[in-house]
Amino acid sequence: MIWPYTFPRLSFAALLVVLIVLSSGLVTFAQSGTKVMKFDFGPGKVAPGYKQVLADSVYRKETGYGFEPGANVTCVSRSTNNALRGDLCTSDKPFYFSVALPEGNYLVTITFGDPENDTVTTVKAELRRLMLERVETARGKFVTRTFAVNIRTPTIAGGGEVKLKDREKTTEAWAWDEKLTLEFNNSHPAVAAIEIVRADKLPTIYVLGDSTVCDQPSEPYNSWGQMLTRFFQANVVVANNAESGESLRSSLAARRLDKVASLMKQGDFLFIQYGHNDEKEKGEGIGAFTSYKADLKKFVAVARAHGVTPVLITPVQRRTFDQQGKISNSHGDYPEAVRQVAKEEKVALIDLHAMSTKFYEALGPEQSKLAFKEGDGTHHNSYGSYELAKCIVAGIRAAKLSLVQDLVSDAPAYDPSHPDPIASFSLPPSPMSTNTKPLGN
Repeated sequence: MIWPYTFPRLSFAALLVVLIVLSSGLVTFAQSGTKVMKFDFGPGKVAPGYKQVLADSVYRKETGYGFEPGANVTCVSRSTNNALRGDLCTSDKPFYFSVALPEGNYLVTITFGDPENDTVTTVKAELRRLMLERVETARGKFVTRTFAVNIRTPTIAGGGEVKLKDREKTTEAWAWDEKLTLEFNNSHPAVAAIEIVRADKLPTIYVLGDSTVCDQPSEPYNSWGQMLTRFFQANVVVANNAESGESLRSSLAARRLDKVASLMKQGDFLFIQYGHNDEKEKGEGIGAFTSYKADLKKFVAVARAHGVTPVLITPVQRRTFDQQGKISNSHGDYPEAVRQVAKEEKVALIDLHAMSTKFYEALGPEQSKLAFKEGDGTHHNSYGSYELAKCIVAGIRAAKLSLVQDLVSDAPAYDPSHPDPIASFSLPPSPMSTNTKPLGN
């Protein structure tokens, strides 16, 4: 909490509201509109301005925060004099913590550590967006890490809402609900405190696309869009609005572009990757160099009208090896159509089609299976999507986008012809799993 602060002249009733809000751990600064929510985990002394979180603090709409049902959490006090670092919550299984928040961008700062044990924590947000990978603390040591996260609702400013698929109302509901949900995972996750600050002025990377891009809700499926978050510092936020089964035309009909356009501001980015489902559409005038190109140009025009930088991404390859051990193109003219629009409209291009070809071929026909969900040649697992997110980062660098300055320091140059060894990849799986294939192919 920032003191001193001079409040404007308030009526008694208004002052009472302010005092109630302050005492609940939610601080609203009347002049700036900034909101800060602070949570102190564990049964020890509660730090001033923080809301205490105990093992039985289950999320309810009435309280607006808490662990999701099923959390097997232990909250302990280590009897130190430090209110924030003297107690914590931990578990030997993954657990979720949610906070009710309005739609927008937020900075989340988490304090990790345990006075008596080593800790290892991986943090994902909403639908398994990888935010922090393997935060380690030695016994008695604490670290704080901050990341930026976007949350959204279907409502479109100005009227109407996104037409959600059935799966978006069930298994993907966390992507559209009234709260931010954080997943704490790994061998010994330990959370001492969380602070959440509204950050709507952050530059935002909006992402639109299909099942190879979207936030997949359940293991073993994963997409590059939900791994991309791990490679950016907290001064930029990724808002993944992609969805399984979508084409450019169906996204327009579902008002996904309208939703993004209602939120975009000058200085933001719009990443666009379609093709897998567009190429299946039939009808007069439907094709890569006709309707597909025309619709791509609509997306570009909307972005530019809002002062936003559009970035076109060619569709990621399917795992389609020929007898010579090379990937054959299953997308027909669609990758070339993207390249043409990028050239004609002078738009930045990330050629994921070309990079994913190199990635698969480097692994070979057999090893490349380990980058996909077993038996699926389109949808990736965590390893495959992590490597493809690195391809996107490489594309950002090659296109010399200003986003280069926002990449994390441990995001080295990446060559898809020399991918990370599969044996060295380790990311703890999330609790939810499925055998239901994502929409699209």
